[in-house]
Amino acid sequence: MKLSNVPMLVIIFLIGFGRLHSAHDYGDALSKAILFFEGQRSGFLPQDQRMSWRANSGLSDGWNYNTDLTGGYYDAGDNIKFGFPMAFTTTMLAWSVLEFGDIMPPNELRDALVAIRWATDYLLKTVSQPNRIFVQVGDPSSDHDCWERPEDMDTSRIVYAVDAPNAASDVAGETAAALAASSMAFRSMDPGYSETLLRNAINAFQFADSYRGAYSDNDNVKYGACPYYCDFDGYQDELLWGAAWLRRATQDENYLNYIQSNGKTLGADENINEFGWDNKHAGLNVLVSKEVIEGNMYSLESYKDSAESFMCTLIPETPSSHIEYTPGGLVYRPGGSNLQHATSIAFLELVYANYLTHTSQDLNCGNVYVSAQTLRQHAKRQVDYILGDNPMGLSYMVGYSGYYPQRIHHRGSSLPSLKDYPQSIGCKEGSIYYNSTNPNPNVLVGAIVGGPGEDDFYVDDRVDFRKSEPTTYINAPFVGVLAYFAANPNFS
Repeated sequence: MKLSNVPMLVIIFLIGFGRLHSAHDYGDALSKAILFFEGQRSGFLPQDQRMSWRANSGLSDGWNYNTDLTGGYYDAGDNIKFGFPMAFTTTMLAWSVLEFGDIMPPNELRDALVAIRWATDYLLKTVSQPNRIFVQVGDPSSDHDCWERPEDMDTSRIVYAVDAPNAASDVAGETAAALAASSMAFRSMDPGYSETLLRNAINAFQFADSYRGAYSDNDNVKYGACPYYCDFDGYQDELLWGAAWLRRATQDENYLNYIQSNGKTLGADENINEFGWDNKHAGLNVLVSKEVIEGNMYSLESYKDSAESFMCTLIPETPSSHIEYTPGGLVYRPGGSNLQHATSIAFLELVYANYLTHTSQDLNCGNVYVSAQTLRQHAKRQVDYILGDNPMGLSYMVGYSGYYPQRIHHRGSSLPSLKDYPQSIGCKEGSIYYNSTNPNPNVLVGAIVGGPGEDDFYVDDRVDFRKSEPTTYINAPFVGVLAYFAANPNFS
């Protein structure tokens, strides 16, 4: 076959097959996965900022409410601070540290805690006023109509707030989960900060539970949050999720009673095969299962049953398997940013495998027994696929290996930095960079893009945001996953 007669993408595809099954440096990938969050920072950047092509941005955020809402993270390749996915990102970073921090190298653990604190410092500001939660900063319509660096933002920095008795159970519940989980992550190294986080988590959950409903049902929020981060799957899961994290952080029987008595009414047994920024059910069931598996808390057995049912669906050899995979073996679900499913599912598998290992248990999936080892092997296949063991031979983590996406859908990465081009680049002036076929001038190290389609095919094109845009909630669970395999590099 003459390669001159074959389309370039097919050539890449064929070359990629020759790159499969390489040994991966999980420690290097872990460092990069954490470093990514520095590229997403909003606010006044510290002197030890390693992503040196970034600079201060969003320094007036909150001015129209006469409050300080600087800091936090931009969720993806845009310049908006969406509270819902940011809180979920924070929960997952904290959960990564809680489950795998003891096997992280000290410097990576330190950097992970710094990444968490950048988020929690901001989340504390969002719940600093009684009976109010700030859920978003920035107008998505004007922001998405521009292609400009966060340092040059001249679009509206409108603040979206929800005041009681209006409801924001989803964002407030997830914020409670994030602060409660993070309080445990900081408990030993900064007890005072940990107490502050926990106190605010309790208040945030009280707001969430007292005024029940979805934040995106509020007219003053709907047109900012939607269609980007509407609550599509209901607010009930965030109430249980927030209560479960508060139970773990406080060991308070009231939260245990809440989980027990509200499980049915809040739909704990619904959508049990979903987990992400909008749907917490699978993660909730895994989290609560810890008490059942390790503490014989049989009143929560239904959560464990749902968690095990989910695990069984992931393993192709079981009779209940129904998760879709690409031909190359990647978990696939329709929509955008597919790798968010691969990273979050791999995380849950490793966490549940740890719980099983502590009690020497297996899963009974019909006529097939699934061990903790099997769950870890399945998770490792997802990890290795993302890092390059795929039909394209492409690492979907930017900066890892020598072959990764060069044209990611990310404003700051694709526009010249202030150091290289100190003049302001206006809203529409950035279009030439957006439409350029040149590689991005700034490498957003550690960013994991949305990933390939159901055919394992990926075109390196920043216009195709569903595949080429990184997000914080793709990376956050991957931190814990990589920590496990960095500590167990010879696992097979």
